[in-house]
Amino acid sequence: MANNFVKHSFLVILQISLLAQLGSAQLSSTYYANTCPTVETIVKDAVTAKFKETFNAVGGVVRLLFHDCFVEGCDASVLISSTPTNKAERDNDLNLSLNSDGFDAIVRAKAAVESQCPNQVSCADILVMATRDLIELAGGPSYSVELGRFDGLVSSSDNVDNKLPLPTFNLDQLTALFLSNSISQADMIALSACHTIGFGHCSKFKSRLYGNTTDSSLNPGYAAQLASECPENSNSDDHVFLDPVTPGVFDKQYFQNLIDGKGLFSSDQVLYTDTRSQPLVNLWASSDASFEQAFVSAITNLARVGVKTKLTGNIRKDCLALN
Repeated sequence: MANNFVKHSFLVILQISLLAQLGSAQLSSTYYANTCPTVETIVKDAVTAKFKETFNAVGGVVRLLFHDCFVEGCDASVLISSTPTNKAERDNDLNLSLNSDGFDAIVRAKAAVESQCPNQVSCADILVMATRDLIELAGGPSYSVELGRFDGLVSSSDNVDNKLPLPTFNLDQLTALFLSNSISQADMIALSACHTIGFGHCSKFKSRLYGNTTDSSLNPGYAAQLASECPENSNSDDHVFLDPVTPGVFDKQYFQNLIDGKGLFSSDQVLYTDTRSQPLVNLWASSDASFEQAFVSAITNLARVGVKTKLTGNIRKDCLALN
């Protein structure tokens, strides 16, 4: 019986591995060439309109992609709304701070795509395209995206636990979590530059400012600025810019901030204080070309995580609800 159990477990793992390889193999920049040849233009027009309304859409959508891919793979399961019988991923405590403008940008893009190419393009692919487009609109690199993902069939809050990095993680914890998704330490450091846009809530870093655990790696001037925006005895959970220098631009300033002791979360600052990751921080702080090349490679690898196939997913009619 024990041997049968081991054999069955091995076959299950092998099947999952093969499905993951099939998912990645189906990805192509020309996937919709015949079924929806103008899809990238449609998505870009929709998210550009949202971008013009609010810059918050950039950080909102970028976070959606990351929070999606690390839980059940890049299958748009993070977009699903909860029902009376199912608490979805987006309502897990770790996802409650996801920006409503991010969800709205994807909903608008999906509606635009459906009007031209009904039942052809997955929400998972729209999320990947929208992320690329908003990063470019914010001043970041332009790059080609791979397409061909299918949407996931489940979304459960329980699946989020222990799948996302915490703002208190050290380098070993960050590296281990990313490696569990086949993403290298170098890619992890490059992807951390997404913290050049968006906001951080006071509750996630106040422990660095007050009491016996005051973080000496914080730039004193920056610490004072944060303390003024996040008073010790305040019960409100206000938010501050992740990048205090160029919060409205997707750029390499994030890495210079780390050198200057201005990483908002300890999981940011550790990338510089730990000598193992410090060389890449120094390199990317000094070279736009090196950073952009590394970032494009990293976000491409991120978008390959746990891709669903036609056998394990579908094309959702409504990005916020399972078919």
